[in-house]
Parts: sequence; structure tokens; C-alpha cells
Amino acid sequence: MGFFDLAVAAPSMKAAMEAWGMKHNAFHRGTATETDDRAIVAAAMAKPGTVLRRPVGTSENFQQDAALPAGFALPASKPTPAAKSKERAKAKKKVPPPRAEKKRPTEDKSHRAAIISFEKERAKRERARAKEEEAAQRDAGKRASSVEKAQAALEAARKTRQARRDSLQRELDRRLEEEEARWNKERRKLEAALDKARR
Repeated sequence: MGFFDLAVAAPSMKAAMEAWGMKHNAFHRGTATETDDRAIVAAAMAKPGTVLRRPVGTSENFQQDAALPAGFALPASKPTPAAKSKERAKAKKKVPPPRAEKKRPTEDKSHRAAIISFEKERAKRERARAKEEEAAQRDAGKRASSVEKAQAALEAARKTRQARRDSLQRELDRRLEEEEARWNKERRKLEAALDKARR
């Protein structure tokens, strides 16, 4: 694609084309193939689902962030329409029609390994998401329990305070009544003494 060869470890041709961002079937057109090159397979399987690339026409290792070789320059002029038509005619003659190739054992292994790797990563993500959800639920439960306990403690303290206020009020009322009774008794005695002294 462009100035780079692309490689990806994918469970299917469709998944590979989706990873490359292709809408046409490059495998049917013959512009993409499955490979049994050990170096390419090893690099792709190290990062399943990640698109790797290397400059076209080089034997460099496939990398996620490959760059063009130093000193690489774009052509100074565009080919003429006549040259383009000649090139197309040559390409049509040279490019054989795509044919179905028999899968080799190494290709089957790579295919299965890519599927297994994809499934493992998906299962890992699902487990991590489930753990996060469980942790969030536990935290929410702890917060709810803490709030409930705090509310219960506040309500209990309010009831205790009200009970003490009521008890103190009753005690105060009783002592006021006693004081009033004592004063009335003493007042009557003093008034009687005053009346006696006036006679």
C-alpha cells in the first residue's frame, strides 16, 4: 500500500482487509496473499491485529512504525498518459489471474494461532472489564452501607438527645413544682407572722 508492504496476523482475510482499511478484496485481486515466511509470521504474531509495514522492495523487518529508507526521493515527473497505458497493458500481460492456493500446514498453524491470539486478547479484555464492573459494584455497595450506617448513627443520636431533653424537662418541672410548694408554705408562715406582729 503506497510505498510500504503491509502485514497483519488476523483470523481471516476479511479481518486482515479491515485492519488494512481496504474495501475491495485484495486477496481475490491477487494484491494480497497469505505468507509462510517465518520472519514475517513471527513479527505479525508478536502483535496480532496490529498492522506492520516495511518499505517496498526492501528486505527490512516488518515494524509498526517503519520509515522510508534514507535518501528516498519521489519521481520528479509523472509518466505521460501513453506511458501509463503501456504500463497497464504490460501489467495485464504479466499479472496472472488469481488462483486459489492450497493451504500449507504452516499457513493453517498461523491462521489458528492468530485466531487463538485474538480470542485470548478478547477474553482478557472481557475479564478486565468484568473485574472493573465488580469493583465498581463493590465500591457502590460499600458507599451505600457507609451512608446507611452514618444515617442510622445520626438518627440514634437525635433520639438519645431528645430523650435526655425530655428527661431534663420533666426533672425541671418537678423541681419547679417542689420549689413553688416550698415557697407557698414559707410565704404563708411569714404572712402569718407579719399579721401577728401588726396586732
